[in-house]
Amino acid sequence: MSVAICLLVYSSVVMILAPRVLTRVTRTGVGPRLSLIAWLSAIGSVVLAWAGSILFVIGDVVRDLLAEQHLSLSRCFDQLHDAAIGEYGTFVQIGLLILVACGITAGVVSVGGLGRALVRARSVTHGHARAARMIGRPHVGHDAVVIDHPEPAAYSVAGNPHTIVLTQGIVTALDDEHLAAVLAHERAHLAGKHYLLLAVTRALAGVFPRIDLFTVGSAQVARLVEMVADDVATASHGRHTVREALLTLAGSNAEGPLGATEVGLVDRLARLTAPEPVGRSMVGVVSALTIGTVLAGPMIATLAAVVGLGMCTPA
Repeated sequence: MSVAICLLVYSSVVMILAPRVLTRVTRTGVGPRLSLIAWLSAIGSVVLAWAGSILFVIGDVVRDLLAEQHLSLSRCFDQLHDAAIGEYGTFVQIGLLILVACGITAGVVSVGGLGRALVRARSVTHGHARAARMIGRPHVGHDAVVIDHPEPAAYSVAGNPHTIVLTQGIVTALDDEHLAAVLAHERAHLAGKHYLLLAVTRALAGVFPRIDLFTVGSAQVARLVEMVADDVATASHGRHTVREALLTLAGSNAEGPLGATEVGLVDRLARLTAPEPVGRSMVGVVSALTIGTVLAGPMIATLAAVVGLGMCTPA
């Protein structure tokens, strides 16, 4: 029981501190790949801490039920057991049962909502990809489909197979070099499986809208994956080419899952316009320390409980 409590305490600390720290560290867009890992580590560690605490509680319950002598767990579990069997009165017993029922219901609703959001996102993106391939025509020379729309737009959609969508407006507006830079950006999204990262973080933000780590984290992940894809395109086509292509796309109203122009446009243009950053190493060190601290947190919490530093010590 003490391990579960320590994991919950750890997750609460991360949910409070991580959004503030990571937003400040990653706001400049320097080292977006490492910044992205830092955000995903914080979000993932909280979800895993929740799952771990539930598993530890279930394990304690099963072990107690299978033991020859019950009430052999920690004092916290002993007291909960006594309350559940009515030794503290009917009022406490009913209150505890209601609390447990609410907790189970909340867990089921949360997990169900998360699952539905992921299934719905997959269905929407796959349907969008199919529709784009049906109404569009293959682009000559590039693995993309072109749809007849005057506004310049380009985006990638996860499907079977994945699809890069170009409008006739962007094909007309860009020359071959700039169009190749745009396509390199979109291929980077698909190769990096950014659609999965966005689907999971957006689903968590939708299910837990009051938790800043998930809501702010979802927005930051969307912003950072765009910068990561910009860097991939820049490596092969140059900053100037990518910036000019992005400026051309700036008037787009594309609403694709990975529309290249909507997310963090001002920040992306600023980092492509500014000179090469000089603080990359410091941002990398801070991000690496953040990742290490976040990933070590659950292990530290578990060890603290094992050596008797948890909130509930063995009887």
